[in-house]
Amino acid sequence: MSLSDEELERYARHLVLRQVGGPGQAKICAASVLVVGAGGLGSPVALYLAAAGIGRLGLVDDDAVSLSNLQRQILFRTADVGRPKVEAGAVALKALNPGVRIDVHPVRLTRANAMELIADYDIVADGSDNFATRFLLNDACFFAKKPLVSAAVTEFEGQLSTYKAYLPGSPCYRCLFPALPPAGTVANCSETGVLGAAAGVMGSLQALEVLKEAAGLGTGLAGKLLIYKALTTEFHTVSLARDPACPLCGTAPTITGLPTHG
Repeated sequence: MSLSDEELERYARHLVLRQVGGPGQAKICAASVLVVGAGGLGSPVALYLAAAGIGRLGLVDDDAVSLSNLQRQILFRTADVGRPKVEAGAVALKALNPGVRIDVHPVRLTRANAMELIADYDIVADGSDNFATRFLLNDACFFAKKPLVSAAVTEFEGQLSTYKAYLPGSPCYRCLFPALPPAGTVANCSETGVLGAAAGVMGSLQALEVLKEAAGLGTGLAGKLLIYKALTTEFHTVSLARDPACPLCGTAPTITGLPTHG
């Protein structure tokens, strides 16, 4: 695809990058990404992807903006309090880059709609704040053969990986966390707190991994887990291997399809 004069100016700092250039920017502009969760992670992800020129950007979130969100959810402003997140987010993203198509999905991701929601997108970015959604997205992306860039943040720490378990030997989220934790055993952000800028770091890194996937740049995080500790300013990358006993992608899977109910 050819870029307009306005796009040549807008993406000039990408175009002069030897590894990106015109072909890489064209890939970015042709890509579609579904961002699940428009919160502390989804906000910087969506903003950086829109700024980079991702051609189609979908937002999935059924929540409304609250005042306590604004400490970390930089997609929103005080005037947005009370508005649906996807609607307020779409306005902000279009103001940043009118050339990006924004799809709003004001729903909660469930087993009934997961496969349909991800079907029309090339890459899925998981910015959710709960294990149930992370497991569901992992399973759905595995069966749909979609790259899943998944991040998590709590208090002062974050984790990030890319899952492509539909490829031979590549692990899935269940290889790291085999089963959903029992209800009530894992505290959420409202109980433990989170440093807003730490969410920004992880969301920015997540957006970077999505752009690498879209443009075919560098080496991604498939088969690796990036761990960030804000209080000591440490980054660690550990290798992840496929678990032969994984119920989804192991040698004898017990999960053989995504139920369309629940």
